[in-house]
Amino acid sequence: MYTTQAKVLTGLMTYLVLARKWRPRSFETLIGQDHVVRALSHALSTKRLHHAWLFTGTRGVGKTTLSRLLAKSLNCELGITEKPCGTCRACVEIDEGRFVDYLELDAASNRGVDEMTQLLEQAVYAPSSGRFKVYMIDEVHMLSGHAFNAMLKTLEEPPPHVKFILATTDPQKIPPTVLSRCLQFNLKQMPPIAVAEHLNVVLTAEEVAFEPAALKLIGQAAAGSMRDALSLTDQAIAFSAGNMTEESVRTMLGNVDQTHLIRLIDALAQQNPHHVLAIADEFAQRGLSMRTALADLAILLSRIAITQRIPASTDAQEPVYADIQRLAQTVSADVVQVLYTVAVHSRQELTLAPDEYAGFVMTCLRMLSLCEGQSSPVPTGGTSGGSLAAKPHIDAGHSLVQQGKLAQVSPAAIAAEAVMPVNVVPVVVTTDETVPDASIPIMGALTEPATVEPITFTVPDEWPNFVGSLPLSGLALQLARQSECLSVQPHALALRIPSQALAQGPHAERLLAVLKQVLGAHVEVNITVGEFVTGVSAHKIDETNKQARQLQAEEMVAQDPFVQTLVRDFDAQVIPGSIQPVPPTLH
Repeated sequence: MYTTQAKVLTGLMTYLVLARKWRPRSFETLIGQDHVVRALSHALSTKRLHHAWLFTGTRGVGKTTLSRLLAKSLNCELGITEKPCGTCRACVEIDEGRFVDYLELDAASNRGVDEMTQLLEQAVYAPSSGRFKVYMIDEVHMLSGHAFNAMLKTLEEPPPHVKFILATTDPQKIPPTVLSRCLQFNLKQMPPIAVAEHLNVVLTAEEVAFEPAALKLIGQAAAGSMRDALSLTDQAIAFSAGNMTEESVRTMLGNVDQTHLIRLIDALAQQNPHHVLAIADEFAQRGLSMRTALADLAILLSRIAITQRIPASTDAQEPVYADIQRLAQTVSADVVQVLYTVAVHSRQELTLAPDEYAGFVMTCLRMLSLCEGQSSPVPTGGTSGGSLAAKPHIDAGHSLVQQGKLAQVSPAAIAAEAVMPVNVVPVVVTTDETVPDASIPIMGALTEPATVEPITFTVPDEWPNFVGSLPLSGLALQLARQSECLSVQPHALALRIPSQALAQGPHAERLLAVLKQVLGAHVEVNITVGEFVTGVSAHKIDETNKQARQLQAEEMVAQDPFVQTLVRDFDAQVIPGSIQPVPPTLH
């Protein structure tokens, strides 16, 4: 009975986790750190050995592994070599962590000056069995200031038989006096592709069944750490009972199936709030992490944006390849950028939400609001500039033409144009009022030769008030507020905006569509780019009023008797710009 129990315990104790079992035993098997291996190999082969090395990098990238490999190269019985044998007593004992002349010290628990003094006192003695005494100090940035000062002299001029290897995840906390005494090597994070390829080798050797897509998920979840990837692989093997499928790994990691994200993007692009909320409820019922869902959504949106610019960049073997290609052609590039920005920033705000579900729902509603009124042009895959190839259909039998290109039209513009058949006349953005530059088109403008009522408002004095009454929001409203009215004629309106960047995009088209809807489709709107003439715009008036309120608030504070007493008796000063005026609505 006791013999059987001993055998069972021995079998349990002989199992090593993958992160320890597959720790590299030579420089050739180290993954992803070729730049460090090359430098150390050349130094070892030429015997140009420094006395202190500093390895920096995030967790699990190989700092401790490199330290042990370097210690083996220095103490191998074959001599100082970049290819230690791995079979001699020194190599075996270093791999097993019991070599008397190789000491790994954790600075997080031995950070005081007393521990450092004791270590340095032992350093003066010759090595017991090896060629060098190698001291590896992990998380060296945790040492106290006095401990750093105590090791400076020894670190700069150690005994010839002593080598120091320092490792840290935060090199900015290490004093410059220590950095200047070491050779510093920055270890890179492992790319997901390299992690997946290494896991393929590991699992093949371990005779574990797996799907390549599952390894890609682990490679992404490891965030550049090979040790984390191997630990997640151990967990996935146990979770899937030795059959690592994509579905089992996705469930274990809490990742969202990309088909659900595709449905979510479709619902957002189609402005379907009921479908969006239904998908959010599905995520909640499945117990999925909303933070992970936003991260996966941002990754998917980035792939769609890249495909819009470079159609051949998407791997045809991807499970959602067809959906990515479809969304890249049906969702406008501006909408994709808005969705990506909201997903990235809202992921950081989830910690402030009452719960993840409420934060995720509010994020989706924010996406719907920001994308409201945006048209969905179909970008051509072969153009580098992302020009539009979609031709909107108008029942009235006409289209908008913009210097040989088809322009996108908002639903409001289509409804206004469908009232009567009109001719097509292009409107041009110019940098000079008298000399138009036909090479910079914005969009089409509609003219009507029939006799119609003239524009009823007076400009430029009433233009800012007129802008405030327009049914606009977002960037289109900001464009209108920053515009200046130059002239008004019975059938034409001339505007000026401060920069070329504001004159292009769906927001400019939205502004023109609303102006035609309010003033009539017969009105020709001309926009030029340049400096303001009169300086009368809603934005400029707001800025002027804001500066006036700021000056008034500063004067009121300066005239306050209590403030004057503080300045006179205590030599106090009012910090410029620290006075915040009360908004007009609170007066």
